[in-house]
Parts: sequence; structure tokens; C-alpha cells
Amino acid sequence: MTTTTDTTTTTDTGTGTGTATAVDPARLEQLLAAAITDYGATMAAGLVVIGGRLGLYEALVDGPLTSAELAARTGTHERYVREWARSQAAGGYLTHHAGATAAEDRFGLGPEQALAFDTDGPVNAGALFGLAVSALRGLDRLESVMRSGHGIGYGEQDEGVIHGIADVFRAAYGTYLLDDWIPALDGVPERLSAGARVADVGCGHGVSTILMAQRFPASTFHGFDYDTGSIERARAAAVEAGVADRVHFDVCDATEFPALGYDLICTFDALHDYGNPGAAARRVRECLVPGGSWMIVEPQAGDTVTENLNPVGRMYYSASTYMCVPNAVSQGGEALGAQAGARTLRALLSEAGFSDIRTAAGTPLNTVLHARV
Repeated sequence: MTTTTDTTTTTDTGTGTGTATAVDPARLEQLLAAAITDYGATMAAGLVVIGGRLGLYEALVDGPLTSAELAARTGTHERYVREWARSQAAGGYLTHHAGATAAEDRFGLGPEQALAFDTDGPVNAGALFGLAVSALRGLDRLESVMRSGHGIGYGEQDEGVIHGIADVFRAAYGTYLLDDWIPALDGVPERLSAGARVADVGCGHGVSTILMAQRFPASTFHGFDYDTGSIERARAAAVEAGVADRVHFDVCDATEFPALGYDLICTFDALHDYGNPGAAARRVRECLVPGGSWMIVEPQAGDTVTENLNPVGRMYYSASTYMCVPNAVSQGGEALGAQAGARTLRALLSEAGFSDIRTAAGTPLNTVLHARV
């Protein structure tokens, strides 16, 4: 894209001086290019969700197809499928194989694309887009609370938000929790194997709780969440997974969960959502047995805004505006936000009485802290 403007002046309202400043055409072009990219990505989010619902990605796992073949295989209309496939190829989500004619063009999934859109795989990119689309349904509500200063609890969000969060976490935790994160906690795997009591505070649908219970059958697990609907789904999931005899889910605030004496307490992408994270941290300390551990999984973040002005930071700041901050505000909280950073988290833990705090593991999207008294 090119611009025809050489130099334009605009009033600089940021300084309050009303002075005219020159517009850099190159920077303007970059900004417009970014806006076009974002527009395309926003529209593509819904098309990814549609592709998952209609089974279009799944139908391409066995090899490239023409739009007519893909439509026939999925029971959809060819003209819509053709446009969908072209949009996906333009975004890099499908691979385009040019034919002798446009009708003979084929679209397929490379190995990386197939892995990214596998709903049972370690990435499940479709779940991210599903969460984004669900969050967008709450635009009017978000506009309202941004004016009023009120909050939006997770139970008040579009139903797809909580389901989307569970799907995203299922992919991430299934990949890292059991084989990377827990083994990085000194002494914890041995205690879990021998038989320990574990609390998962802010457990949502119980994805992380049930994964741990399946790996460590000698241990007992307790999941707590303030959202009644999430706890009901977690209980049903425990029954389906065959672990309900030693996995218990209860509705409870993060500052008031029962002090049963836990060897391990876990908070998975939840601490920054709490209305009072400091009080929750103090409650964790009170509920640990001597020598017990707290595993804190939080979004990967730098300690300053400048460090977070990148694609990962943008993703988390945006998600936090839609979900994390409104949830914390709904509980009258300080709203840490999803980019609090390790320095802020460590200070919070220290104030709660934890003196042994270390970074145990990490991924491009998450950091894992191990805290002990």
C-alpha cells in the first residue's frame, strides 16, 4: 500500500499547545497497513470459528481438496467454501495449491497448520479465536462499564467466554502442566506420587485439577471457584473422567477456601483475576502445611509497559480489558491485569509472607513461579 500524501500538518493536541506538526508519510503508511492487517484478522476470527463448526479443517487433514470437493465432503455450499478457503490461504492458515483453472485450485493443511487447528492438539488455535469472538459479543456491556466503573464477573460474560477459556487452557495445560511445570517444582512430584492434598484455586471448569488427578492417583484434589456454573461443569467433568472419588469441587472465594492443610496449592492464570490478590496470597500461606508449595502460573509479561509493547503483550492487554480487569473490578478489587509482571507478583507474594520465590518454568505465553514460606 502506498500513500500519495507528501507532508501534512495536524494540530498537536497531546502537548496542549495547538502547534502544527508534520505527518510522516512513511509512518502513516505503516499505521494504515497495521489497521488493514488488524481488520483482516478481526474478520478472519469468525471465519476460523465457522471453519471449526463446519468441520472444514478436519476434512482437509487427509489431503488438499478443491472447494467443490471440500463442500461435498462437509455438506456445505461450494461458493461460500471457496471464498472461505481463499481467505484462510491469504492468512496463512491453509496452503493454496494452484490448479490449471481456478476451479481446480486445491487447499490443504501443512503439518504445522494441521497441528495448530487440531482441537485435541497442544495449540488449538481455533479455541483462541472462539474466545475472541465470544468476548466481542460483550462490546456493549464493556462500553457501559468503562463509563460507569462497574465490573463484569465471568458468570456475566457471554457463555462462550468461559467455555473458550477452558478450551484454551486445556490445550496449554495438557502440553506443559504434567511434563514441564510440575517436574520443575523441587520435591513436589515426589509428594504428589506418594499422596498429597492439593488445592486448585480459581479452577474454572477443572481442566487443570482433573489433569493432575489423572497423573497422580494417590493424591486428593480440591478445586475452588467463585462461579457456580463453572463448578457444576467441573463436577460433571470429574465424573466423566472417572476421578470424582478423589476430586472435589466447591463454590468458594479465593480468600475464603477451607484450610484443609495442603501440600500444594495451584493458581492457574487466576491470581490477576482475583478481586483481592493480596488477601488470596495470605490465605494460601495460611492453608499450606509446613514445607508446602504454591505454584503460580501467570501470563508472561515484562515489568514495564514498554517491555510489553509486543504481540504477546498486545494479546494479553486486549484480553485483560475484555475479561480480567472487569472481573476483578466486579469484586471491588485492585485489578492487577494480565500483564502485571514478575516484579509486581514477587512483591505481592513477599508481602503475604513468602520468602522462597523462584521462577520454575516458562513458555512464550506463561511464567511459572514456585513459592514457599
